[in-house]
Amino acid sequence: MTTALAANETALLSDVPKGLFIGGQWTDAEGGRTFDVRDPATNAVIASIADATAEDGVRALDAAVAAQDDWAATPARTRSDILRRAFDLVQEHKEDLALLMTLEMGKPLAESRGEVAYGGEFLRWFSEEAVRISGRYGQNPEGTGRMIVSQRPVGPSFFITPWNFPFAMATRKIAPALAAGCTVVIKPPALTPLTTMFFTRLLERAGLPAGVVNVVQTSSSSKLSAPIIADPRLRKLSFTGSTDVGRKLIAQAAEGVLRVSMELGGNAPFVVFEDADLDKAVDGAMLAKFRNIGQACTAANRFIVHASIAEEFAARVTERVNAMKIGRGTEDGVAIGPLIDADAVDKARDLVQDAVGRGASIRTGGNAVDGAGTFFEPTVITDVAKGSDILREEIFGPVLAIATFDSEEDAVRLANDTEYGLVSYVFTSDLDRGHRMIDALETGMMGLNVGVVSNAAAPFGGVKQSGVGREGGLEGIHEYLSTKYTLIPNS
Repeated sequence: MTTALAANETALLSDVPKGLFIGGQWTDAEGGRTFDVRDPATNAVIASIADATAEDGVRALDAAVAAQDDWAATPARTRSDILRRAFDLVQEHKEDLALLMTLEMGKPLAESRGEVAYGGEFLRWFSEEAVRISGRYGQNPEGTGRMIVSQRPVGPSFFITPWNFPFAMATRKIAPALAAGCTVVIKPPALTPLTTMFFTRLLERAGLPAGVVNVVQTSSSSKLSAPIIADPRLRKLSFTGSTDVGRKLIAQAAEGVLRVSMELGGNAPFVVFEDADLDKAVDGAMLAKFRNIGQACTAANRFIVHASIAEEFAARVTERVNAMKIGRGTEDGVAIGPLIDADAVDKARDLVQDAVGRGASIRTGGNAVDGAGTFFEPTVITDVAKGSDILREEIFGPVLAIATFDSEEDAVRLANDTEYGLVSYVFTSDLDRGHRMIDALETGMMGLNVGVVSNAAAPFGGVKQSGVGREGGLEGIHEYLSTKYTLIPNS
């Protein structure tokens, strides 16, 4: 596999800002520090960018605080228009954004285009919600006065986004914050910062005032984040990532009693009942498992299939998996790009080997791919035994692991046997059973006979140790609003 960049790739990378974005200016990091961004398909360096220090983080918060009052006072229609212009600019540059994501993250270009479409919808959705922030007015029950309930921006917000969806995770946080009237400091992931930086330039072109959004990428996340979170001027923290890191951030945020939104780990069950339409179930499985090379918190992690159809289901998904092309995401027909780094490859290998050691069978795949880049074969394993690590840990790789059940009660017990509760998938032709599963499964989201649930108009989030708060939908903007009650006594 070649490591040379194509001319269009080189041109795009040269157009990406390389500095920090603070107070409306692209600037070097303190001391001129930089770090490298690599293409996981080749391990080649594709950019060297500013590496923010703790002092840079505080400067970014200074800028957000300075801009907060003016932005909160900006008419909702003006905020709406800026978000709508940003949406239009994203459509204009959708191919640039898609290619940039593929270069720094590795996903196939077709999937990157899908992420641009999905992520852009948060800009459009919240441009519409910005003008619909409402309150209420009425007489109190005692008849002694009038009550006014209004909504105000929470205030300066700090966002920590993950590497696996570098565009959508930025827009999903930035758009509702701007719509509500909050200013932002965002720390994009060190592995995939370029997409957020390119998008920030589009926000500039959309007319966003200086200081409203500030971007501080860094190779030392905790060193930069800690002083920002500890600063009493910060009012909101939003994080997408692992539950372990989320717990630590919640503890830090507790000192300042910050509003928090946490979208954390997942262990999604994919339940296939004996009466399921297997064509739909297999199609859903391929989407729920292999989208984003399995590197998604919503990825199906445990395939819980009725024993009577488990063999046929396994045979069908194995046939589909065997047809998947592995390669650099820019190549035609590629379905499986690289995992994000060598640690991800090691984890996938270890989980497969543990399951096999407990009696599971590999139907296809199961190995790292030799050569440049961090590739792992798309894999199907069956007869996964209770207690296997792959049933407890988030895989974050292209491994489809099948266990079986015999009764609906068994399926519910197995599906809920996890500390996580982000999303579940259920395939059945029995509508009554579908409704029972909606009530029984302990997840914040569910797909019934469908393998992808995410939508900008729907609330995204989980229960249990999968997090708190919701992003998207009518609920998303309320994460950035604080309710104020005023009593006016009768004269």
